[in-house]
Amino acid sequence: MRILVTGGAGFIGSWVAEILLEYGHYVVIVDNLSNGLKSNIPSGAKFYKLDILSDEIDKLFASERFDVVNHHAARIDLFSSKANPDEDIRVNLTGTINLLKHSVKHGVRRFVFASSGGAIYNPEFGLPSKEEYEYAPPSPYGINKLAAEKYILYFNREYGLGYTILRYSHVYGPRQGLSFESGVVSIFARAMLKNDNVVIFGDGTQTRDFVYVEDIARVNRVATEGNFNGTFNISSSKGTTINELFYILKELTGYSKQPIYAPERQGEIKHSVLNNEKAKMMLGFEPKYSLEEGLKKTVEYFRRWLK
Repeated sequence: MRILVTGGAGFIGSWVAEILLEYGHYVVIVDNLSNGLKSNIPSGAKFYKLDILSDEIDKLFASERFDVVNHHAARIDLFSSKANPDEDIRVNLTGTINLLKHSVKHGVRRFVFASSGGAIYNPEFGLPSKEEYEYAPPSPYGINKLAAEKYILYFNREYGLGYTILRYSHVYGPRQGLSFESGVVSIFARAMLKNDNVVIFGDGTQTRDFVYVEDIARVNRVATEGNFNGTFNISSSKGTTINELFYILKELTGYSKQPIYAPERQGEIKHSVLNNEKAKMMLGFEPKYSLEEGLKKTVEYFRRWLK
């Protein structure tokens, strides 16, 4: 298949592009390199340095004749979306709509969308969150991801565009954080390996559902190659506290210091765990890596990178 991966120079997108290439697909990457790194682009992918709202997108679709669009380009910071909601709308909502319009215009068969479970669900409705649970996005980022999902459903009803929406939990792994896409795992791991102080905001009892990036890439291949119209949580279905994460990484890195606790950040979600039963049943998704296995591979990567 001929596949467009937007954001393919970024953390998750580069892993997705890599596995699609391994399975023999023709892969085109579009990335404006505002967050991505050219060094992340896998060998064999065709690269265009473009913004997803560029006028050149129409020419790209016309010349490359994509079968599937796998859309990972996004602004991903919840806190910056609050500071600059207009830019979040421009990239995460208007950019997605632009790709949907060109997909329909140029005969794309399927649209795979990287969404966010942690930024959309209301945890008070029950954990782990299921796809049908109540929504309560606490930030413009979550609001725009949810709005983009609604537009995808509209384009499916109106034009017959196939779709798969993947709502990720907290993704971590190699390449994270090297291009401003930092998450707590990469922040902690690099700080520990450099023997810097590690700061935990709040009391550390907040929970996150960690899923290794290679597992994310594998389910993207299934969604891209398949014919699954639906919305799916992609997660471990297990909650891990930030304190627990700290001590696992402390042991893996040989870190000797204790964490420094700072006031919790206003607007941060206290608990986020996603139910992945639907993805297991329909996509055959099963995380291959336990948290300890994934963290070990991540620490090994950052240890090499910091040398």
